[in-house]
Amino acid sequence: MSKHRQPAVFIGHGSPMYVLEPNRHTAAWASLGKRLHKPDAILLISAHWLTRGIWLTAMQQPKTIHDFGGFPEALFQIQYPAPGSPALAQRIQSLLTQAVVLEEHEWGIDHGAWSVLRYLYPNADVPVVQLSLDGSLSAKEHYILAKQLAPLRDENILILGSGNIVHNLRLIDWDAGAAPLPWATEFNQFFTSQILANQHPVLLDWQAAGDAARLSIPTPEHYWPALYPLALQGSGEEVEIITNGIEMGSISMLSFLIH
Repeated sequence: MSKHRQPAVFIGHGSPMYVLEPNRHTAAWASLGKRLHKPDAILLISAHWLTRGIWLTAMQQPKTIHDFGGFPEALFQIQYPAPGSPALAQRIQSLLTQAVVLEEHEWGIDHGAWSVLRYLYPNADVPVVQLSLDGSLSAKEHYILAKQLAPLRDENILILGSGNIVHNLRLIDWDAGAAPLPWATEFNQFFTSQILANQHPVLLDWQAAGDAARLSIPTPEHYWPALYPLALQGSGEEVEIITNGIEMGSISMLSFLIH
């Protein structure tokens, strides 16, 4: 186990099509991967693994999961053959006070993970463990859970949340040049201002932020992964914006780094 303090990161992953169609956001992810000290492993919290209870991938060779439909065949051919880390899964299980299921067969690396990891670590040479999102928990409970993971940062483990601060598929505009919807910009700017001011409690009670918040977060699973790196912010650590902006009208690409 290496002794290096890793940052905690949130990536707004956007459309899986970004794997086939690079843009300024994916360029920022790739640049971040080159900047970071190479971790011994990655703990990834993806919006796309929602469960009852808390689960961890614990297999040696996680499969690449294509958990979407209606996209070009080329996207279903993408593989991300990173190894798993049963040892890290057991270490995480030991840190959490809640019961944890070690999952060895059904899950793997979902598109909320590999669509980002393909840019961060294109060689797929860093072991990956995924932590599920327990759908029964509140935003505050996810935040409290995340704090228990803090020791991993000093063990050269990169903790990475993948979701979208604003994620409303019902109101999406698939035109690449679509203008941001006003409420999407409003909530994205609100969230960005609060993380830069270290005002986490406001973001845990996001429903109180009004209509813009409710439109931005029709369901919370894409929002919750952002709370994990925020919960891991240490004293004196700063938030750095990696990339930002609203794509397709209603998807926030805000990505940030805690270090």
